[in-house]
Amino acid sequence: MSAHLDLLTASTTAAAPATGIDGALERYFGPFAEAVEAVVFFPLPLFGTEIPIIVLWLVALGVFFTLWLKFLNVRGMKHAYDLVRGRYTSPDAVGEVSHFQALATALSSTVGLGNIAGVAVAISLGGPGAAFWLIVAGFFAMSTKMAECFLAVKYRRVHADGTTSGGPMYYLRDGLAEIGNARLGKILAALWAFFMMIAAIGTNAFQSNQAVAQLVEVSGTGAFGSWLSDNRWLLGVILAVITGFVIIGGIQSLAKVTGVLVPAMAVIYIVGCLIVLGANAAAIPQALIEIVTSAFNPQGVAGGVIGALIVGFQRAAYSNSAGVGDAPIAHSTVRTNRPQTEGFVASLEPFVDTVIVCTMTSLVVVITGVWRDADPDTVNGVTLTSRSFATVADWFPYVLAIAVVLFAFSTVLSNTFYGMKGFGYLFGDRKSAENVYKVIFLCFTVIGASVSLGPIIVFTDSVFFLPAICNGIGLYLLAKMIRGDFRDYWQKLHAGEFERVDVKALSRG
Repeated sequence: MSAHLDLLTASTTAAAPATGIDGALERYFGPFAEAVEAVVFFPLPLFGTEIPIIVLWLVALGVFFTLWLKFLNVRGMKHAYDLVRGRYTSPDAVGEVSHFQALATALSSTVGLGNIAGVAVAISLGGPGAAFWLIVAGFFAMSTKMAECFLAVKYRRVHADGTTSGGPMYYLRDGLAEIGNARLGKILAALWAFFMMIAAIGTNAFQSNQAVAQLVEVSGTGAFGSWLSDNRWLLGVILAVITGFVIIGGIQSLAKVTGVLVPAMAVIYIVGCLIVLGANAAAIPQALIEIVTSAFNPQGVAGGVIGALIVGFQRAAYSNSAGVGDAPIAHSTVRTNRPQTEGFVASLEPFVDTVIVCTMTSLVVVITGVWRDADPDTVNGVTLTSRSFATVADWFPYVLAIAVVLFAFSTVLSNTFYGMKGFGYLFGDRKSAENVYKVIFLCFTVIGASVSLGPIIVFTDSVFFLPAICNGIGLYLLAKMIRGDFRDYWQKLHAGEFERVDVKALSRG
């Protein structure tokens, strides 16, 4: 079984042989799901261990574009911050949402349960050193996001009503056509849309499943807890109804909700982590030393240096999804007349998701020492993080439960939007067709909360990374144009050709 499937099954509660719906899914869909998983996460032997080729593909993309763009992800961080603040926003710019709202929508998808559960499991598998390599991978991912989100805005379609359609489907088709690869572009675009349409549904079911599982966990073993455990579908219905109200309003409604939700959930979780770290402040220096030294310890957990590196890189790839191409859909809706601006803004996404949020989880798990007693074959990631929170107070895991629900809900919202865009590209943007997809999506929200979706989760989570192959090929082929456009923008920026907006004056006005 691959490390990917280990991480996935470790985050779900072990159960007796399934019956009924669960049993049917496992018997008939299980073998097919495992076959797809085996292809997508085909392991490549490396230094005595194995790493899925798809992870190498995503990491290679990040390293390549970091070097190709000459570390523009670092050189442009201040400019990215200025863009998010609106200092270069033109009042007549085309688009639907602000730079901040586009970033928040994208973050609502990437900042999810992987930051809480996945990181904890990674440390239990690869030791504290995995956290170090996770941060390194997040740094390289910034450049991939910069490239793909720039292309999403450059090749987006602006409709008569002011709405936009953008993402890998469009820059693969139109961008590759510009360089004489029209047929390849059409094939890659269609495949990408198809894979994303399916993957969004499955990822939605998984998020719903884990959010409800955490609520049932903290409800206890009393009468209410038992009733809730027997009626998980009801929580799924509630989540589906709330999601339905939001997605009816489209990207603008989604952007408004995530613009509030993302900062709120980040604050709740980070403050919770800071309280745990504050209660264990004396152990912070030793934890930092352990993270760094374990990253280069040849005798470390799970294969030493290589084992920690692989687990860290793998977890980062799952966490920030740089190279998969889902986030460019959200970023393509931004109000701007200069596509490069959203490339800079998008580079902040892996920084927040991986370098900040995942690092907070890593420190909490390492500093409390709960990972030492965890069995990597059976560990539940959410439970491991919950134990870390419980070192402060018995009731503190409830804070984590709130964060888990918010993370899951925000991810479900964004995945709805991404799936609908893939569906619309293949079958047209007709409202009737879009509504059919919405109904299917919301049904899986309820199903995900109600049953154990082992085989379906394995299948859809595997399919989620297939778009990275299509997207990566396009990014490599368009690399020359990407560098040229960013070089031109950077020169004009430093020549003072772009008007700056006085944000404070606007707020006073």
